Amino acid sequence: MMTLSMHAHSASKVVLVLGDSLSAEYGLARGEGWVSLMEKRMATEKVPATVVNASISGETTSGGRARLQTLLERHKPNVVVIELGANDALRGLSLPATRENLLAMTRSAQAIKAKVVLVGMQIPPNYGGDYTRQFAAVFPAVAKETNAVLVPFMLKGVAEKPELFQADRIHPAPAAHPIILDNIWPKLKPLLR
Repeated sequence: MMTLSMHAHSASKVVLVLGDSLSAEYGLARGEGWVSLMEKRMATEKVPATVVNASISGETTSGGRARLQTLLERHKPNVVVIELGANDALRGLSLPATRENLLAMTRSAQAIKAKVVLVGMQIPPNYGGDYTRQFAAVFPAVAKETNAVLVPFMLKGVAEKPELFQADRIHPAPAAHPIILDNIWPKLKPLLR
């Protein structure tokens, strides 16, 4: 009987966030970014999970792919949140390569039985209509191919409001991060049960 109740309380899960400046609190005070806000929400909602934020400002999908295996071995996450791709687009990198990197990262995480949340990104239309559309389509395509959980657009409710950005007009201001968390949390929370 004892073992039964032990299993009823699942062990604390590890959530690995692999992202870029949008997850690395670029231009923010510590604790203001969506990842820190997520840790606070987990505590409030009594979700037993530890968060490892392995985000680096300026990271591309190839950089994330190069780092992921070591992170998986070190932290053995149950859930991997992949928030990468924006810097690939800003640098005009090849979309097939971005897609291939996202696929490889998702599969690596799934190979250790981690669930994957793919955080979708969109870029402004000034990059050209075709590139903008094709870039936005990469995330749902990878999610569909791998059965990963998709957050359709990280900056939903933020992107169209200039007042929610820092002076550089690229990085979300502190006020945007609770909205970003609200876009991600409903997709992530079920994976922590």
